[in-house]
Amino acid sequence: MEDFKIIQFEEKHIEMVIEYEKELRKQEPDTYYWKPDEEYKAALVNSFTDSRFNTAVSYIAVRDDKVIGRIDASLISSRSDAACCSAYLDWICVLKNERHNKVAQALLNTLRTDLKGRNVSVLIALMANNDDAQRFYKSVERASIHDQGIWMDI
Repeated sequence: MEDFKIIQFEEKHIEMVIEYEKELRKQEPDTYYWKPDEEYKAALVNSFTDSRFNTAVSYIAVRDDKVIGRIDASLISSRSDAACCSAYLDWICVLKNERHNKVAQALLNTLRTDLKGRNVSVLIALMANNDDAQRFYKSVERASIHDQGIWMDI
């Protein structure tokens, strides 16, 4: 069922993304913590002019002018990888009622194509610790599970 399209997330899509975020929290109320309120919206708006987001790569899956999925990544610029050939997959999420419609796969394929065009050769992700995420990541073609992630508060 591919009656959706994948498009780059641009500032003009913020209202659609906010509605998606609200629906996401209704479907999975214990999973997402930052409420899609005015503060969240302001942060999204600011991200399109804040230079810290210059390496951000974001796509949304849209059906009938409604967002049904989202993927966000960032190029990793580090002098240890002076070629800048790595990226970090920060988030991929699809509305629960849209899972199994190959939306996540389409988002990931679009991101991979974009990153390949930027000479990125590896996409690094932390796997969420839930059954849906585990099944998805274990099914991704040309991927292997390597290291465990660690989160350090600053």
